[in-house]
Amino acid sequence: MSVDAYRLDGKRMLVTGAARGIGRAVALAAGRAGARVYGTDTRADELDETRRLLGDDAGHAVGVFDLRAAGEISRLCGDAARALGGLDSLACVAGVIVRRGDLDEVTEDDWDLQYAVNLKAVFFLNREAARLMRGPGSIVNFSSQGWWTGGYGGSVAYSATKAGVVALTRGLARTLAPRGIRVNAIAPGAVDTAMMNEGLDAGARESFLTQVPLGRMSRPEEQAHAAVFLASDASGYITGTTLNVSGGQLVY
Repeated sequence: MSVDAYRLDGKRMLVTGAARGIGRAVALAAGRAGARVYGTDTRADELDETRRLLGDDAGHAVGVFDLRAAGEISRLCGDAARALGGLDSLACVAGVIVRRGDLDEVTEDDWDLQYAVNLKAVFFLNREAARLMRGPGSIVNFSSQGWWTGGYGGSVAYSATKAGVVALTRGLARTLAPRGIRVNAIAPGAVDTAMMNEGLDAGARESFLTQVPLGRMSRPEEQAHAAVFLASDASGYITGTTLNVSGGQLVY
């Protein structure tokens, strides 16, 4: 296989959660691989920094958007397609987690927020982006190792949404395959991001890492490289899969 198969030259990609963490890493990696990128997030200042890092000479664009506004997702996808001159790829990276110390502390608002961003928005983003893809396309949805483990206590609601992403990915892969649109997911383990580290003291962090055979957290860029692979022609016969990028924490 030619190394060019791993490139994204000529591809136009919408990336959610692009202001920081894995989302920014995906946006930058896609840009380096030759894609034109439209990044979106709720954090305007950090999103502008992503835009600066992408560079000013390759037709990239950004736009502030709150994924809880599911009724506006068609507008978001349309904005991205107009800015890029079309849409070939989608990376749904944005996610939220509400950590609670105990199952009984989880509120209805906690559930609704995580469901809205982590699962509901992913469905409508996949559907709307697919509608705009005029030829072969690729969608990469971000799940979590929690889809398999089920989480624990106060993170069960989060894990349930991420399990939903896996089921959604499988169903859409079958549905969209006749149109040449591939749909895959990535299940990260421990990634060294603000979201992962928030609320974890040093003891909890070390305890978590004892579950990871490689003995360290992933860098966001390592997740981004997997996303670029799944978006590229190098993975042209892969669809409906959930790629485990957890340092060995999950083995399946």
